[in-house]
Amino acid sequence: MGPAHGKVGVVPARKPQSPAADGVGWGFISLYTLAYMGATLQLLAPVLVTLALKINSLVGSEQAPNSLALVTGTGSLLAMVANPFFGKLSDRTSSPWGMRRPWMIIGLTGGALGILVVAAAPTIPVVLVGWCIAQLFFNALLAVQVAVLPDQVPAAQRGLVSGVLGVCLPIAAVSGTFLVQLFSGNQLAMFLAPCAIGGSFVLLFAVTLEDRRLARVDRPDWSLRELAGTFYVSPRRNPDFAWAFASRFLFVLAYAILTTYQAYFLLDELGSAEADVPHQIFLGTLVQSAVVVLASLVGGRLSDRTGRRKIFVLSASVVYGLALFLVAVTSDFNGFLVGMAISGLGFGIYVAVDLALVTDVLPDEDNARDLGVFNIANALPFSVAPAIAPAVLAVGGGSYGVLYAVAGVCALTAAVAVLPVKRVR
Repeated sequence: MGPAHGKVGVVPARKPQSPAADGVGWGFISLYTLAYMGATLQLLAPVLVTLALKINSLVGSEQAPNSLALVTGTGSLLAMVANPFFGKLSDRTSSPWGMRRPWMIIGLTGGALGILVVAAAPTIPVVLVGWCIAQLFFNALLAVQVAVLPDQVPAAQRGLVSGVLGVCLPIAAVSGTFLVQLFSGNQLAMFLAPCAIGGSFVLLFAVTLEDRRLARVDRPDWSLRELAGTFYVSPRRNPDFAWAFASRFLFVLAYAILTTYQAYFLLDELGSAEADVPHQIFLGTLVQSAVVVLASLVGGRLSDRTGRRKIFVLSASVVYGLALFLVAVTSDFNGFLVGMAISGLGFGIYVAVDLALVTDVLPDEDNARDLGVFNIANALPFSVAPAIAPAVLAVGGGSYGVLYAVAGVCALTAAVAVLPVKRVR
């Protein structure tokens, strides 16, 4: 898409424009991927490492788990609302700078401010406020970044591009842990270094993006009913979207259980020493991430070449579920690593192809709004997992193996949920 009306980097559009016949090039894909990874890095580094350390330093190890659950659970619920809301705002933005770019800048600035508040917070309530600010604005950033996929990338390339985007989460996870370790002992730097590096990638993409532009006269009016619709897509009128939503929710719920309770599984089920757990989690994440990267790239390519989405999503969910069952019954750390590697295969293929499947079944032209609603399936499980885990543990006699088996069932159910989707093969 080229510039028009003398405005560099902005494409006028009343409705979504069809991308160029030859699709997007690797220059665009590279910048898009770096920006998406940068946004993920800024949000993921605190979740994996620094937020827990900050809370532990304020209240001590005994009160830290409950305080962490309060902060992360509230933040996840806010993220659930922020994604579709800012997606809808983006779809209705008639800025001369484009529809998506302004919200990238606003989301980046507000999210970094929230992280700064968390880093400097003297009490848990201030941490909560800062984390809510970070979740609100970083999810605004993520909502419009995901909307760039149907905006700019033709259907024939979406498997490839979403496959490349699929590597962002594992790379961000490993990179975030690595960056935080570099600044160990300096809590402010541990929080801000991922923001600085990730933010630079986002800014580079925002500046170079040839964004769509909505004419002010074509901007739809707002109403209370319209606003309420921001958070809802009718399952009756859009069954394919509803089934894709259910599949993603169940899959991410399985992932949320795995990541949230790794430390306790290693301590209680495998008998690891507490001092060894951080390194073991890093090794597990590294092994999983290496497989995720390869599986994402290969899975996305194969999906585009075959023109099929469902079989890849279904197979990936089954593989992920079996990996969780393997982890649940393992008795040593080597078995845990094998399970994590197999889970990387399922996770990589799923995230690569499922996003392409979703963009193929979007209900209407409000891409960012609908993808924002869909992103509830990414945020809500991280509030649901801590809510259901105590009940599962109580029924299972405190066994984290039983909890991981339940997560495996969630992944297998995610495979079943994709079967009724009809608009894609």
